[in-house]
Amino acid sequence: MLDWARKVGKQPNLIVYYAGWGDGFDASGTRNAWNSGAMTVVSWEPRGTTPTRIADGASDSYLRDYAKAVRRLNIPVAISFADEMNGDWEQWGTTGTTPQAYVRAWRHIHDVFEAVGATNVIWTWSPNIVQPGTDKDLSPFYPGDEYVDWVGLIGYFTDWDPHSFDGLFGATLTEIARFSRKPQLLLETAAMPGRHRTQDVRALFQGVTASPDLVGFAWFDYKARADWRLEASPESAAEFRRLGADDLYGFDVRRVR
Repeated sequence: MLDWARKVGKQPNLIVYYAGWGDGFDASGTRNAWNSGAMTVVSWEPRGTTPTRIADGASDSYLRDYAKAVRRLNIPVAISFADEMNGDWEQWGTTGTTPQAYVRAWRHIHDVFEAVGATNVIWTWSPNIVQPGTDKDLSPFYPGDEYVDWVGLIGYFTDWDPHSFDGLFGATLTEIARFSRKPQLLLETAAMPGRHRTQDVRALFQGVTASPDLVGFAWFDYKARADWRLEASPESAAEFRRLGADDLYGFDVRRVR
């Protein structure tokens, strides 16, 4: 967090971490983030199992222990289970399971948490933006408003994408509006280094600022298939820092009512 704060000029108020199936809940890290004014989002990836097995109760002991740890912490935490489920690249995606099995697993996990009393979870359903390799009809994957609190989107500005917020996210937001009015979060986003990056950073901030239903965004600050780190492009990092100085960004989430 301190490294990120030095990069952008203020403390982050949203932190995403990735958890494997079978991992314990990081209560200490989540508490430390909260004490600094940031909320944690757990991106929970069910590798080594299947949505069908989860829905049928094979992981119930693990789920109950996890839910109890979340309940004991007793501060808000967002959980995004099996994101990018509408894509063809994840084990739980369109080539590995069905939308019906995915929805059954989501609802089962939700119900276990409810039964344990872990009501401090913000359930965040997170498809990839509709694009080649994804199912463009998202409604079959949606667990239902009673099981979802936020809609999280995953989408990146790349050299071959439209270099505008609406060009990247607009079709997906329109699709989601057919069946949900839940608040939205850009769970994963970033811009590929190159000549468009500063423009893409500007488009991201303009889009978030102009979208009252968006509660915020998380920049994927890692080197993966591309170098998404802000420091990979000093000019765009400076633009990020300039735009992020607005009071709309980086507020203390503990003070939100």
